[in-house]
Amino acid sequence: MKGSLMVSSLLLFFMALTIGPVYADDTPSGEVPNRYGMTVVTGNSYDPRNDITFVQISGFALFYHEKIFPHKAPEALRFKVEGSLGSMTRPEKRLIVSANIISLYYINMLATKTFKPYVEGGIGAIYTDYQFEGQGTRFNFNPQLGIGTEINTASGKPFLVSLRLYHVSNAGLSKENRGFNAVTLHIGRFF
Repeated sequence: MKGSLMVSSLLLFFMALTIGPVYADDTPSGEVPNRYGMTVVTGNSYDPRNDITFVQISGFALFYHEKIFPHKAPEALRFKVEGSLGSMTRPEKRLIVSANIISLYYINMLATKTFKPYVEGGIGAIYTDYQFEGQGTRFNFNPQLGIGTEINTASGKPFLVSLRLYHVSNAGLSKENRGFNAVTLHIGRFF
């Protein structure tokens, strides 16, 4: 549990470093504002077995790509940093902590007044306080690929829904490296 506390503390510290202007008024004119939000994530494995389920709370920061990387990028490209804390719910209750970096690309030609669809993909680091036979390590890498949409409402900040393919493995850091694959559903809101 001591290792879990250290990983959680590092994750919170990393998220605190990303805090910038919160309101559009704090951002210079013409500049794309940073955006922040939270999601509830639920997932279920499908390979090599389908009995691993989990739930997480995730906080994220969304930046215009050119603010982070010093090169020209499409206007629709964003860079997302997210941190998650949660638990496996099946086959047993165990801690999960992860941090991810993700590129998000809005599909503006499909956008409407209500829906703003996007594709996203990235990688992260994940600690699972659970191992199944052949997994190798509790610390793993976590590539993800997904689709989603922002949902604008008349009542304020947009909601979001996304579906991701989710992989967990140690990338060969251990001779045992049987990862697992899952599908995750993310439901959240910007603030």
